[in-house]
Amino acid sequence: MSQRIFVSNRLAVRVRPTEDGYDFVPSVGGLATGLSSVAGDGENGAGGRGSTNALWVGWTGVASDSVTDEERDRINTTLRTEYASEPIDLSQEELDLYYSGFCNDTIWPLFHYFPTYVEHSDETWAAYEAVNRRFFDVLKRVAEPDATIWIHDYQLMLLPRLIKEELPDAKIGFFLHIPFPSFELFRLLPSRVEILEGLLGADLIGFHTYDYARHFLSSVRRLLGYDHSMGVVQTQDRVVKTDVFPMGIDWDRFANAAQEKSVADNIAQVERRYDSGTVILSVDRLDYSKGIPNRLRAFGRLLELHEELHKKVVLVLVVSPSRESVPRYMELKSEVDELVSTINGAYSTLTWTPIQYRYQTASFDELCALYHRADVLLVTPVRDGMNLIA
Repeated sequence: MSQRIFVSNRLAVRVRPTEDGYDFVPSVGGLATGLSSVAGDGENGAGGRGSTNALWVGWTGVASDSVTDEERDRINTTLRTEYASEPIDLSQEELDLYYSGFCNDTIWPLFHYFPTYVEHSDETWAAYEAVNRRFFDVLKRVAEPDATIWIHDYQLMLLPRLIKEELPDAKIGFFLHIPFPSFELFRLLPSRVEILEGLLGADLIGFHTYDYARHFLSSVRRLLGYDHSMGVVQTQDRVVKTDVFPMGIDWDRFANAAQEKSVADNIAQVERRYDSGTVILSVDRLDYSKGIPNRLRAFGRLLELHEELHKKVVLVLVVSPSRESVPRYMELKSEVDELVSTINGAYSTLTWTPIQYRYQTASFDELCALYHRADVLLVTPVRDGMNLIA
């Protein structure tokens, strides 16, 4: 079997600074969660200790210039030897320009249909190109000529073409975990041609929905002039297949979770806390695409119109911190905090608080307990790739 390599911006295991050094913990988020069951033999996939079935390439989660050379070497050695991971070193400046800049100030809002949030900068685009080439330089060193390489998401859209030019016999897949916008929006991107040419270096390009695949094919035809038939694009020298692969979750893990003692203990605690009434559960990463303020306003409106529901319904709002250094996300956090405070201030009593707000990442055991108790799951994204909470 040929070598299998998973490539993403972040590794499936993240490095977390502690007082005594560093911990290595599984990454949170849809990408790592969704791939954990297929990435390798270990419990955490390619990020699992001792897994040798696949190699995962990505950033460590620690800025390379925030640690000493000795610390960086020790972190990288641990990732290679214990977690089947090949680390990418990125400085804080590169992260600011490539990730916070081009990825999250340009691509993310445009692809999620927030064009007024988009910022264009030659400097961040240059950083995006440079980091994609950094990933390529590492892959060129570790990949076998006929490796199967699966590249993930919008941070690495130039990488497929770089690899295909150097390793023509490699089997390259690319999967986009966010929406691909309509041509009318995508054409607003100054680097639109370079992005499409980069993606067409893959042999197979996957999307969550038919609409996203259709938008991509429309952009390819209008901007590059390549025709397509039944999802197959004919370029100047090769064919590229596109298809739809709705991403799911590890069903068995969730279905059997209640049998685990740690989950059962959490269920008992949640049942005691919410021993009566209707529980509405909302779980999201902090992001403007998730529609969290809209959801809170709707819940406030519900309480305003239906006084008979007072003391009988609770909204459990779990929001995972995300991109806390980005100003727009800081503003969103403030808006959410203010809405929760306003609604609770208007309707709370001595024995009832309508919104139970938790701004932190919940563990798997805690989430399963909340899923077990909840009567309603409330998911209201404005635009999403594939919402794994739903």
